[in-house]
Amino acid sequence: MIRPTLLSLVIGVLGAIALPASAQTTESGGLLRDPQGKTLYIFDKDVGGASACYDGCAAVWPPYLAPQGAKATDRLTLHPRKDGKVQWGVGGKPLYYYAPDTAAGDAKGDGVGGAWHVVRK
Repeated sequence: MIRPTLLSLVIGVLGAIALPASAQTTESGGLLRDPQGKTLYIFDKDVGGASACYDGCAAVWPPYLAPQGAKATDRLTLHPRKDGKVQWGVGGKPLYYYAPDTAAGDAKGDGVGGAWHVVRK
């Protein structure tokens, strides 16, 4: 007999494999978040859909990366990065996490440096 926890794990893995490569986001509390509830941000210095956040910046503001073969949605777009990766975006702006947001629902990065903002509905 398969234990319920193992069965849940197998079903979860199979479900993840079957999903198309598209952005998974939710709008919780009026803010755009990833499937785990982590808040997503935009950066004022990103121009023309290109990320301006690399190296030390990306260590604090990790990009919300798309998997290989990802497809844009009605709301979410794809933005190539100069490091060869692809980043999800919204409204022509790439999306980021804020490293100090350690728990789902945290939004500590809103307004940081006057250039980082949560994405509201």
